[in-house]
Amino acid sequence: MDSLLHFFEQMPLWMRLLWVVGVLGVFWILEGYYALVKINYKKWKHAGVNFAFLFFTMLINVGFGVLTLGVFYWIETAQFGLLYLVDWPVWAELILALLALDFIAQYGVHYLLHKVKWMWRLHIIHHSDTKVDVTTGTRHHPLDFVIRETFALFAVLLMGMPIAFYLIYRILSVFFTYFTHANINLGKIDKYISYVFVTPNMHKFHHHWELPWTDTNFGNMFSFWDRIFGTFVYGDPKKVRYGLDLVDDSTDEDILYQLKIPFNKRIQTKG
Repeated sequence: MDSLLHFFEQMPLWMRLLWVVGVLGVFWILEGYYALVKINYKKWKHAGVNFAFLFFTMLINVGFGVLTLGVFYWIETAQFGLLYLVDWPVWAELILALLALDFIAQYGVHYLLHKVKWMWRLHIIHHSDTKVDVTTGTRHHPLDFVIRETFALFAVLLMGMPIAFYLIYRILSVFFTYFTHANINLGKIDKYISYVFVTPNMHKFHHHWELPWTDTNFGNMFSFWDRIFGTFVYGDPKKVRYGLDLVDDSTDEDILYQLKIPFNKRIQTKG
């Protein structure tokens, strides 16, 4: 276990970037052979739009990376956090840290992004994609990403976790983000997986164009948060219409328009 943690602590940046590109690439290829629904679109053009948002978030991530290192240094120096109050096996502390991060930095913040009006306006960009595929997982307004990273840092502080735990979480989060958005058909196994983990079929309902479906299935890795808090739904994803009834579908690939959505008062949001 120590060697595994050491590996993630020393994991170079190029290897993390390779993981992002590799996971994206694998699901991109699988979409071509095992598509859940047939989408009539220019795949590369659509990807280019979503990758533009990825570029913005990666720039922000550089700044948060510096802040994150400072947080971990302070935690280790002050020995602050819940994990310093227990003496569990490393694997048990890792699982606890992953659960805390998934609940706070994924399910919890995602729920707020839908329920708090000003946060929802930032999150609209993610839901305005009318052609959901693996690249949709990269589509976030820069300020949306800032909120998510802030909640992740809060979870790190609360738990007092070592940096290796956080990096393992980031690696897993990348996988599940692209896996759940990918336009792939897992057949009947999808439903069985969804008892524990978020699956492509399950997440597609979250991208339905209208309420109440939009406000369901907030999880990223573990599906039991949605089951516990009554936000879980499951059905035939082929009946889902992507996009958002608040925004003109024709604007989904207009990057400048999308970036301005949070400040566009002509768009009437819920609540």
